[in-house]
Amino acid sequence: MTAKDYLGYISNVIHTVIVATVDDDGLPVTAAIDMMDSDENGLYFLTAKGKSFYDRLKKRKFLALTAIKGESTMKSTAVSVRGKVRELGYEKIPELFKKNPYMHEIYPTEESMKALTAFQIYEGNGEWFDLSKKPIERAGFTFGGAAEKKEGYFITDACIGCQSCVKVCPQQCIRTDTVPLVIRQENCLHCGGCVKVCPVGAVEIFGN
Repeated sequence: MTAKDYLGYISNVIHTVIVATVDDDGLPVTAAIDMMDSDENGLYFLTAKGKSFYDRLKKRKFLALTAIKGESTMKSTAVSVRGKVRELGYEKIPELFKKNPYMHEIYPTEESMKALTAFQIYEGNGEWFDLSKKPIERAGFTFGGAAEKKEGYFITDACIGCQSCVKVCPQQCIRTDTVPLVIRQENCLHCGGCVKVCPVGAVEIFGN
């Protein structure tokens, strides 16, 4: 899947997400927001200009969100995104209402719609996490020119091939056909169990 596919999954399949912003005291604030459209350039949503959510977006110009879909934990998929936001104004509102006609029940007149403004998440990175698969499936993505940031663990050349890490890996996602052993990043839970048991300190975290 491409970044456009992941963003489309958020807007078209999950739609309602939990968004986190930061208030004036530096504390997190969450809200349920509908992601109303997406394309290769990002995600689109709207809010009323009178809301404190609007003020936080204007001041911070950044948000994080998580979208989850599934009948139960072990049948769920989740997509998380962190990114920069910018206000697009009223011009995009009619288009978003056309694609999300239920909004007419909340803001039924053209005059009431003018209380709204559209925003775009235009640059960021995200993570796809699918617990419905065995082993689990994870993937990272970026959009809008954001730099890719690797997360998780990898095994260095200090590995002696003892396979202590294999014994504690909950997803059995460590390949043993080479030394150093290799962690399959697309199946790793990032639990860190391999770090604790490696006798030679060969497992390291990306970015350290």
